[in-house]
Amino acid sequence: MSLVIDHPPTGRRERARRDKQARIKDAARMLFAQRAAGSVTTREIADRAGVAIGTLFCYVSSKAELLIMVQNEKFAAAIDAGLTAAANAAGQGLLDEVLELIRPVIVCVREHKENGRFYLHELVFGDPNEQFRSDGLALAARLEAGIQATVARDGGIGHADAFDLARVISAIIHVNITAKVYLGLTAEEVLADIRKQIAVVLRQDRRDAFAEATRSPTSLPEGEPMTES
Repeated sequence: MSLVIDHPPTGRRERARRDKQARIKDAARMLFAQRAAGSVTTREIADRAGVAIGTLFCYVSSKAELLIMVQNEKFAAAIDAGLTAAANAAGQGLLDEVLELIRPVIVCVREHKENGRFYLHELVFGDPNEQFRSDGLALAARLEAGIQATVARDGGIGHADAFDLARVISAIIHVNITAKVYLGLTAEEVLADIRKQIAVVLRQDRRDAFAEATRSPTSLPEGEPMTES
């Protein structure tokens, strides 16, 4: 006589898994919207989701990853909105186009200042191999690529310089959002400060100096010696 074990169909198990993941995400989204991540516990999220704490850790490795999971969705939507706004602003001037692109991102991340700051910090300094961090880094790269494409629409800026300028602009955004000294500013005040900094970076004379400073030593004119100071 053989023992027959009645396993639930794969489809049912998968639906149950997705249902738990959705409940965990909804619980985390609700709690992080109400309070700073530092004051929310994984136990609270598990209880709100109606799952055991051990079950929660089958889906995420930490509270930080829970915040990243929730914030990634908002970050992606903000990037989409920014890319659309930048395209609609084409012809209004390079600075305005870049600002239209990044405005929804700044507003999104500053919606909850502490959590937005924590989110960007974790993306940069956390384990890039974790699923949701990896997804978030891909979104950050997409934003940077959008800035590069916007800058490259200016006929006087080459592809390589547009790439480097996009990295500089991304760094400006990151510092102005994550630095604790700026926490007391509103999103509009942060945007105004970022605008001033990007305006300096995009000035033609500054771009020329930037291109000169970043020129590879191997690209020196033939016969020009490399001297030591």
